[in-house]
Amino acid sequence: MQGVTVVDHPLVQHKLTLIRDKNRSTKAFRELLAETGMLLCYEVTRDLPLTKVEVQTPLAPMMSPRIAGKKLVFAPILRSGITFAQGMLDLVPAARVAHIGLYREPKTFGAVEYYFKAPTNLAERLVIVVAPVLATGNTAVAAIDRLKEHGAKQIRFVCLVSAPQGIDHMRGIHPDVAIWTAAVDDTLDEHAFILPGLGDAGDRAYGTK
Repeated sequence: MQGVTVVDHPLVQHKLTLIRDKNRSTKAFRELLAETGMLLCYEVTRDLPLTKVEVQTPLAPMMSPRIAGKKLVFAPILRSGITFAQGMLDLVPAARVAHIGLYREPKTFGAVEYYFKAPTNLAERLVIVVAPVLATGNTAVAAIDRLKEHGAKQIRFVCLVSAPQGIDHMRGIHPDVAIWTAAVDDTLDEHAFILPGLGDAGDRAYGTK
């Protein structure tokens, strides 16, 4: 699939299996989301540009690589994206954060926005949209729409589990946004949940129904 990277690292796949287990506790689910978010962050930032800077080690001066350009922006889609992005923030604590509040209307599956707050100068930053699942693609498309309205030009999307329908929908509307995912599952059920999937990530992360 053009523009889609399936991360097959053994640690990512192992933790995804643990996350899928319906008997996983709320606490364990949140912890695993954060841990897997950190691992996926390695992959989605693998090609960040570097520049050489001079540093003084305890023994000698040297030129050493450092990430170039403006700070990253992580853009979690609320609610479940928050926990997923926390692992990324643990890895890149200087990153900025955009919060995008969207929920799926239960009958039409359309995305309904209830909150948006983003850092300034998005055009100068790499924005990484974060969500545990990419199901219909409606919320992902809505989030990317809003980020582009606010000037974002470099956007990537990272999720744990995706469905072919969501990938096709998102890539059809935003072909410039590459996707990183740990799994492409079979399909969607009649309620637009991914099969086999991992259930409702928000409910499982926060113990709600």
